[in-house]
Amino acid sequence: MALRWEAFLDQVQERGEYDTPEEADRAARVVLALLGAHIVGTERAELAARLPETYALILLNPLQAVEPLAPERFVRATAAWIEGASQATAAWDVGAVLSVAADAAGQDLTRRLLLQLPPGYDLLFGRPQPV
Repeated sequence: MALRWEAFLDQVQERGEYDTPEEADRAARVVLALLGAHIVGTERAELAARLPETYALILLNPLQAVEPLAPERFVRATAAWIEGASQATAAWDVGAVLSVAADAAGQDLTRRLLLQLPPGYDLLFGRPQPV
């Protein structure tokens, strides 16, 4: 079942330690738009089904990626899209949003999503994998 918009945003705001829901919403929109360009098929549809509708639509209509970005480049791309962001704050934004998305997705779907992504995304999702 999909998380309610307020519940999702509250969790992102708490994890990201944002002062306002607007800051959490901006981070969620950018990170999910970038993530949507990196995942495909049933996994993307399943994740969208577990997100609030606003964010599901962003995930399903992503910014286009020419190639899958390595985790460091994903963070840099996030920084480029969020006004005033540094690489450090963008890494924080990515971690806050993706960890809440991973909670919504559940362990099995998160594992399948990570198989579609370049190595290192497990850390961005807050799900370090044993080597």
